[in-house]
Amino acid sequence: MDFLTSPEFWVALGQIIIIDILLGGDNAVVIALACRKLPPAQRTKGIIYGTAGAIVLRVILIAFAMTLLNVPFLKLVGALLLVWIGIKLIAPGDDDHGNIEGSDRLWAAIKTIIVADLVMSVDNVIAIAGAAQNAGEHSLLLVILGLLISIPIIVWGSQLVIKLMARFPIIITAGGMLLGWIAGGMLVTDPAVADPANMAWMFKLEQTDTIKYAAAVAGALLVLALGKYMASRQPRMEEA
Repeated sequence: MDFLTSPEFWVALGQIIIIDILLGGDNAVVIALACRKLPPAQRTKGIIYGTAGAIVLRVILIAFAMTLLNVPFLKLVGALLLVWIGIKLIAPGDDDHGNIEGSDRLWAAIKTIIVADLVMSVDNVIAIAGAAQNAGEHSLLLVILGLLISIPIIVWGSQLVIKLMARFPIIITAGGMLLGWIAGGMLVTDPAVADPANMAWMFKLEQTDTIKYAAAVAGALLVLALGKYMASRQPRMEEA
């Protein structure tokens, strides 16, 4: 239980919760759309069972993703994807949920929630896997705790979260920069550039705290700069 006194554990847990809330807003929309035709007596069951199934599936996916991140070059790819996700968070496009069909049958609604969450959770999986790796052997525990804390917030407090984000846009910006921060840290710790015994022909980076923090800061600033640039271009593109 010594890990409970570790600052790295609590920082990583906080990052996972923030990522889940910022990137999981669509979950509440999917759940609402999938359960909207259920009778009131079954609606709560649909929400609970569908959310539980989505959580279990996501834990499995993240555990698999954390294993894959030990393969050379996959952290590099994951870092690039995180940068793109962070940019889209700061400069969002239009999200279409029109293809989520409601059902008047409980298990059909639950299946819709789980399948839709699977399709929409790629960004969450990559981001959480990157954040959880900082906790070492307790990374899967972090993932489970983060999901258990954040999913109820998303499902039952979605309207409050949405209002807070609308009132304080800095929350969205900070979330995008957090993804850039994680991406920078992932990139320099990829086995291809971090392990001297792995692919000796590759350029290697010394694994010092200075390099890791510099890469993380660079990733955060890159996401901020590109996100703001794309956001500033959106009105022009809409006018055109």
